[in-house]
Amino acid sequence: MYSAEVCKKARLSRDARFDGKFFTAVKTTGIYCRTTCPVYPPKEVNVEYHPTAMSAANAGFRPCLRCRPDSAPGSPASKGTGATLERALKLIEAGALQKAAVTNLADRLGVSDRYLRKLFHQQLGVSPKTYALYQQCLFAKKLLHQTNMPITDIALASGFESIRRFNDCFKTMLKLTPTEMRRKSNKKSSSLSLELFYRPPFDWLHMQVYLQTRAIKGVEWCDDKGYGRYFVLHGHKGKFNAVHHPAKHKFDVEIELDDISVLKLVVNNIRRVLDLDADLQTIEANLQCALGDNFTLASGIRLLGIWAMYEAGIRAILGQHVSVVAAQQLVNQLVAQLGETNEKGAYFPTPEAVAASDLTFLNIPQSRINTLKGFSQHYVHAESPQHVDTWHAIKGIGPWTMQYAQMRGASDPDIYLSTDLGIKKAQQFVGQDFEPALASPWRSYLNLQLWNKLK
Repeated sequence: MYSAEVCKKARLSRDARFDGKFFTAVKTTGIYCRTTCPVYPPKEVNVEYHPTAMSAANAGFRPCLRCRPDSAPGSPASKGTGATLERALKLIEAGALQKAAVTNLADRLGVSDRYLRKLFHQQLGVSPKTYALYQQCLFAKKLLHQTNMPITDIALASGFESIRRFNDCFKTMLKLTPTEMRRKSNKKSSSLSLELFYRPPFDWLHMQVYLQTRAIKGVEWCDDKGYGRYFVLHGHKGKFNAVHHPAKHKFDVEIELDDISVLKLVVNNIRRVLDLDADLQTIEANLQCALGDNFTLASGIRLLGIWAMYEAGIRAILGQHVSVVAAQQLVNQLVAQLGETNEKGAYFPTPEAVAASDLTFLNIPQSRINTLKGFSQHYVHAESPQHVDTWHAIKGIGPWTMQYAQMRGASDPDIYLSTDLGIKKAQQFVGQDFEPALASPWRSYLNLQLWNKLK
């Protein structure tokens, strides 16, 4: 973490670029804040600094009700130094411990239960389960602040199976009951709307063009204000609309959902699709070192994701050896013919619908049709079809297709599309000693910077 002197300067300046990189705890009030908190800054003698929100909470401080430190973008320090811990945190935030034991998480990570607990205690000072419960409470706190959902529904949406367990855990973790937290909120809206923050820079103009060019008719929409879409997640249907507020470094997101219990998973996926958790300052500094001083980076370009791996795979297959415009026309035809419609739009076709169709309406080679059907049948029958390593046996799917789907469907930050025609053309803008490996683990962002040079 930064030195105390640097932290002092950052908090007094309220510089948004430090948001989420450390947290300020005030000993006289027992509260911890973001660096951008609007309250009058406390005296330095009454302040201590923590690298993560979890660290501050573990030291006995509760989150500020003004600046809401739980909404700050995730600190890189909170991910620890190991890939295992980073993967564990992502799985926990996706709900891995809501209905499963720590031993199950350890098995998914390929480590022992004992080692995983030791890793959490060394890096975060708490157990994996305590960290998971804290994340559930922070998500519940967001809903209490920003919606008028009944507290029982909030408990369910946050992963708690009983209101009693929810109340006990919330009071233990955040030092207030859910009812007390709600009384302190001024939110009056009856709609399900949330504020999703990010750490700048964020080039929305570039992102808007990218999304608008690839938006699926009836499923997605994008304009100068924001982006939205209809979606299906674990069999549950919904839609969201995200409106961008650049001055406040956030999106206001309205969500409609037929089952509130998957709300946290939906919010996590929206954050992934819009790439709100990336620390672009760190990423761009790394890319600049790899590309050299003669390459001018376009600051604020994010790795925009696709909602689901199946959709990413279909779009990648249809995008093989054709232009973006041609691929988009094919995707629109597929949705128009096989997508389930609603009163205002449509949902992306299911694997079952594509596998059962002859797909002749697409007017593409039979080999490509066979690939689409084989891929969809794989999704219907395979145990873990979302893992791209299982796609090798499908005829017509090669390295580019798998890499592109992994980059956008799973938001993998370290995919370099070396065989992509656009990437090959863009290499004329870099020096002879250009080595993509130097950009790791951010090579997906390297692709975006190289593609941008072709505009």
